Amino acid sequence: MSYIQRGTLTFKLTSFALFAGGFSTFAIMWATQPILPDIAKTYTISPAASSLSLSSTTIALAISLLIAGSLSEVFGRKRIMTLSLILSSIFAILTAFAPSYHLLLFGRILQGISLAGLPAVAMAYLSEEIDPRSLGMAMGLYISGNSVGGMTGRIIGGILADYFNWHIALIGTGVLSLCFSFIFWLILPQSTHFKPQKLNIKKLSHSLLSQFKRPGLIYLFIIGFLLMGSFISLYNYIGFQLIKPPYSLSQTLVGFIFIVYIVGTFSSTWMGILADQYGKRRILQLSLFILLLGVCVTLGTDIWLKILGIAIFTYGFFAGHSIASGWVGKAAHHDKAQASSLYLFSYYAGSSVGGTVSGLFYSHFGWFGVVAMVILLVVISICVSLRLGIITKHPSNFPNGTGMS
Repeated sequence: MSYIQRGTLTFKLTSFALFAGGFSTFAIMWATQPILPDIAKTYTISPAASSLSLSSTTIALAISLLIAGSLSEVFGRKRIMTLSLILSSIFAILTAFAPSYHLLLFGRILQGISLAGLPAVAMAYLSEEIDPRSLGMAMGLYISGNSVGGMTGRIIGGILADYFNWHIALIGTGVLSLCFSFIFWLILPQSTHFKPQKLNIKKLSHSLLSQFKRPGLIYLFIIGFLLMGSFISLYNYIGFQLIKPPYSLSQTLVGFIFIVYIVGTFSSTWMGILADQYGKRRILQLSLFILLLGVCVTLGTDIWLKILGIAIFTYGFFAGHSIASGWVGKAAHHDKAQASSLYLFSYYAGSSVGGTVSGLFYSHFGWFGVVAMVILLVVISICVSLRLGIITKHPSNFPNGTGMS
């Protein structure tokens, strides 16, 4: 059967469906980020403790990704993704009614588990169904859905929390995500190149572990860990910084800071196209240097300079993530959903670790401490990408040219 090619109606439907799925997933995942100051105030806890409402979700998601990716090899791509979106939306609504912080954390853990289905499978679905010459654009559009979902969820959350309360903010996010989940279910084409396996836990476990035998994949996993650790560190605590003097911004205005996510929507698609034309290695390294520049600019005290730095940082992050995640799907020899789930496990593990550790840096050293930590993570990721460039010169690590350039 032929692959889905750019410019066709099927390509447009597939891209929009994955865009909607990414929107829903990331609106739910980051729903508590703009309201962390409110949560900290409500329960009289520290900024680092309030960040557990994010870290608990991402660590549950990271672990569940390993299972969801394997289950999709048996039960099919679309079925797992659709179930994931609907369940996570329902849990998002129910979590808003949690009477205590501990129950809120429990609800967020359930969301993390249920959210795993789409991100674990989406990259594998695209790499199987989309024509290789169009994959960069398709992956970029999916990642742009992630950025728009994250941006919109944060903005809506900030506005609703400001005018009502943070409980209403969570309900609004859940209802919106449920609508997008049904759109996804209705328009996403069924898999045509997927071949289901029988449920064999031993075989699935062996194939999962065998992904680590490819050096190139390991470096991509490390880059995913460092990228997300950097991203969550900056975005978790920028709100705390901006509601304090000399800025003293409201929750609504802080929520609108996340509109810079729109540059991620552009960069993930545009840089994905450039990666198709000029090679993944070069554009990935360029993205990481843009990321480093952005975080350094946020050290400026002027509010507009800070926003500019956040925008540059966001551009580099989504570009790097789009390229690295698409590279994993093409570089994996087999069981692509498992390879993708391992990348995302590393990615969200980076979120959990980075989000909590950077909270300690913020508590002790303020914004400068957060920036210093992010700079360290980005510099390490640049070093890893340079090593990845050397690895890709050896065809044995990426057969059939899938990892070259």
